[in-house]
Amino acid sequence: MNTLSKDSANWREVDESSQDQRIDNYLQKILKGVPKSHIYRILRSGEVRVNSRRVQASYRLQDGDKVRLPPIRTGATPGQVRSGSPGTVFSGQVLFEDEDLLVVDKPSGVAVHGGSGISSGVIEQLRAARSGLRFLELVHRLDRATSGILILAKKRAALTGLHAQLREGSVRKHYLALVLGEWKDAKRNVKAALHKYVNASGERRVIVDAEGQQAHTVLRLVRNLPGYSLLDAELKTGRTHQIRVHLAHVGYPIAGDDKYGDFDANKRLAKQGLKRMFLHAASLEFIHPRSSQAMRVESPLAPELERFMQSVSSSAGMKDG
Repeated sequence: MNTLSKDSANWREVDESSQDQRIDNYLQKILKGVPKSHIYRILRSGEVRVNSRRVQASYRLQDGDKVRLPPIRTGATPGQVRSGSPGTVFSGQVLFEDEDLLVVDKPSGVAVHGGSGISSGVIEQLRAARSGLRFLELVHRLDRATSGILILAKKRAALTGLHAQLREGSVRKHYLALVLGEWKDAKRNVKAALHKYVNASGERRVIVDAEGQQAHTVLRLVRNLPGYSLLDAELKTGRTHQIRVHLAHVGYPIAGDDKYGDFDANKRLAKQGLKRMFLHAASLEFIHPRSSQAMRVESPLAPELERFMQSVSSSAGMKDG
């Protein structure tokens, strides 16, 4: 299984469109913003490999070659484009990309698609940035307030293949959530059916209702903090707002959740620096729809969430001292 994250290598599989292209020219095309000198350095050092072997800059790619790319921070990622709304920029990083898939790290506050007063979301912005792609579709969705891993398909076969895996429940999704209160169990299964409705102001809402759709979340304790708990939430089903509603239902609302959370606590949290919901799509495991290879993509906690946790820990240390 390849582990693909901001802190590990990415892999790309070459298709016929890049057949017979020199590896140095191929890298210059896909690593926009990276100086040529750096590209030649990572080739010479062996950080770039083709089919697990070192290659010279003059190596010509073949259909099906697997190219290893080291973690590189480019000057401008393909995801950084200005949307239709003035001042709105999608600044998410690309976590993994090959000829079939584009996996990005979506920031909190960015919708995955336009609508309901939002002129442009991730999908519209990336289509504009990748105008050369004939096909680009969302494989799944994330709430606007949730950060983390979002998969897009660059080919219809990849889209239908991953949709089949989602229906079968074979895609493993793990989220990190900071909740109010001290969580006691190492592991807890929450099985509570959910019902979607639209309230008087036109907002989508979800409630626990025995007549609703079956929903199952596995919750594991990662860490206790003074007044809070960091949980790993594994989705066994993919219902709208599932983690948020399940956690509120068992008495542990997510910090900063403006729909199902503790509104008075959220006001205090905002003054302490947490101005968003603490829910992050941290890892996804699936089978690559073309190669049938087991894949794992990871995204570290967003910086603002890390900062808040550090501030909570620091405050607790000062009080103890």
